[in-house]
Amino acid sequence: MHPTRLTAAVAALALSASLATALASTASAAPQAQPVPPGHGRSLALAAADSAAASGLDELRHGADEGLVRTSVTPWANGLYYAAYQRTYRGLPVHGGGDAVVLTDSSGKVRDVTGAPAPAIKVATSAKVTAERALATARGQLAAVESASAPELTVLLKGGKPVLAWHTLVVGTTAADLPSSLDTYVDARTGKVAQATDKVRHAEGRGYHNGNVTIDTAASSMTDTSRGGFKCGGQNGSAYTGSSPWGNGGANDLVTACVDIMYAAQRESDMLKEWFGYNGINGQGGMVPARAGLTQVNAYYDGTKTTYGRNQNGTNQLTGIDVVAHEYGHEIFDRTPGSAGSSNENGGMNESTGDIFGALTEHYANNPNDTPDYTVGEELNFTGNNQPIRNMYNPSLINNDPNCYTQLSSGTEVHAAAGPQNHWFYLLAEGSNPGGGKPSSPICSGGPSSVTGIGIQKAGKIFMGALLLKTSSWNHPAARRATLTTAKNTYGATECNAVKAAWNAIGVPAQSGETDCGGTSTPDFSLSLNPSSGSAEPDTQVTATVSTSTTGGAAQTVQLSASGAPSGVTVSFSPASVTSGNSATMTVKVAAGTPNGTYPITVTGTGSATHTVTYQLTVGSTTPPTGCDSTEYTYRGTLASGQAAAQPDGSYYYSASAGTHVGCLRGPAGTDFDLYLQKWNGAAWADVAVGGTAGADEDTSYYGTAGYYRYVVHAYSGSGAYTLGLSAP
Repeated sequence: MHPTRLTAAVAALALSASLATALASTASAAPQAQPVPPGHGRSLALAAADSAAASGLDELRHGADEGLVRTSVTPWANGLYYAAYQRTYRGLPVHGGGDAVVLTDSSGKVRDVTGAPAPAIKVATSAKVTAERALATARGQLAAVESASAPELTVLLKGGKPVLAWHTLVVGTTAADLPSSLDTYVDARTGKVAQATDKVRHAEGRGYHNGNVTIDTAASSMTDTSRGGFKCGGQNGSAYTGSSPWGNGGANDLVTACVDIMYAAQRESDMLKEWFGYNGINGQGGMVPARAGLTQVNAYYDGTKTTYGRNQNGTNQLTGIDVVAHEYGHEIFDRTPGSAGSSNENGGMNESTGDIFGALTEHYANNPNDTPDYTVGEELNFTGNNQPIRNMYNPSLINNDPNCYTQLSSGTEVHAAAGPQNHWFYLLAEGSNPGGGKPSSPICSGGPSSVTGIGIQKAGKIFMGALLLKTSSWNHPAARRATLTTAKNTYGATECNAVKAAWNAIGVPAQSGETDCGGTSTPDFSLSLNPSSGSAEPDTQVTATVSTSTTGGAAQTVQLSASGAPSGVTVSFSPASVTSGNSATMTVKVAAGTPNGTYPITVTGTGSATHTVTYQLTVGSTTPPTGCDSTEYTYRGTLASGQAAAQPDGSYYYSASAGTHVGCLRGPAGTDFDLYLQKWNGAAWADVAVGGTAGADEDTSYYGTAGYYRYVVHAYSGSGAYTLGLSAP
């Protein structure tokens, strides 16, 4: 079985209202479909997102051996859903590009798509280097290793070229006794390190106490079971034990340090839920554990934990609200789509994200011992000059850090590179001249004369929503696009225009395709294909449905066209143009003599905007396998590598009584096809039987109670036609 890949791929098939339609093949012989189970809004949103991903809408385009596997879904305000996707190649995860996010709503409309650029992938997928050898190489980068994850075979996109590599995270210390967490890729052909990026994000903070506070712990352990088992302890990783009241209030008492850490982290988690509707720091209600007592002037996040040391003079621990929230801000950046990139600009935006969540948490906690502000480490006295280490309203006041995007270069140190986005956030939250004792903020050359703030809570929600559109190619222009999309869809024109003004004020220019902040909805539409791939022998034809939907403004005329078809293949549409919200039939005719092969065909819809989807045509070898004659019902289809399909006919069936469900899958020779039987549990489809061997054929048998069922066929590796037989009580 392939538990990690298969579970994610099958999850990408969402229930939609269209599944309630009559079954396409021999309705009298098929199990009877029933009304759609509850949860329409979420199901429609995910069905639209999955359809966009499968169809290769705009930035989601992918090759015949590539797939987009849904890895997370985040509900948002106004019935919006962010669905994140990882690219795969012949069943292997692709890192370094090609990841994507689709924003949809509960009516099934696609609001936006973002995708990290990726080249066409063609690489051998058999490793010459063993996982054990790769792990030894990865561990050898550090002087002492605390932990190392099991290597996973991946495709790394490096310098625009694919590299088959073993991926592992190695945590420990360097020869200089510095903490390190190396996100490592070892070339699976040569055994050399292809890429290693240190996930340790250092942030100097202030180490003062928050006074007498309430924290959530177990009765005898500094463990918070309500937030995913979050815990705090010493450098050995074990939670401190004892009982309430925790700590003695001493500046260097480590249990007291954990009180400060847990207080700040729990307030940050609460802020995310209460202000933004986001489920805690890791998006699943939890966060990594914390360790106090590092004997260095440092605090950091390494992907597995946060760690806190002391200040320069050794007079207190670095556990202030903004320091702790900064470190867990790195986890938010790491756990949202796209994770943390390797470029200097991306690193600066990661640091800025920590600063922004530090400011947000201070404002939410509103603790009188640490009044809310927009400076970082202001009480630390880190360098002995009683100065903060970063300033968000005017970054240049500290070490002449850049205020403006145009001041950044590839060599800007990552903490300094936090300046432009920090500056943007302050302008969005407070404005350039907020009054009320709050500091004024300068505007960069070419910007507006002034910026009016919208308040920190709205600004924070827009920023959080934008992080859910993040991809591995995240930079300031991408953040501008994402924050405009989130502002318009979450709030409206006023907030969207404020976001635009703040970006203009720091010198990030307008981007092609960015959201129009106009008070009325900009006319737009989306496209999808069903199916998004097909097979035909020479001198035959195959069809697909091109569906359109109105995503903004009034319905409009969409002209359909196709390009990229090989010689001997013609593509036509009936009708050739549709009013958005309607569909057309695409007919692909394959002439006699057309060479066998797989060909991507680009389908273009042209209206007020232009959108594209991709149809993967396979010519030759389309005869479905046989061997499931003993089952009651038979269904056939064709899948490209990495794709999945629900049966019967993209739908599901209802069994009114208990009994045995029998599934028989016969896939193309030399491939790895898998079969899932799923049952609707009232909220989602759950696997109840799995055929997941490393071959083309699978058989399942499951005795179940009455309910809704469906089969999912997944092409884990390889492409071609399949036959599915099933019997149901």
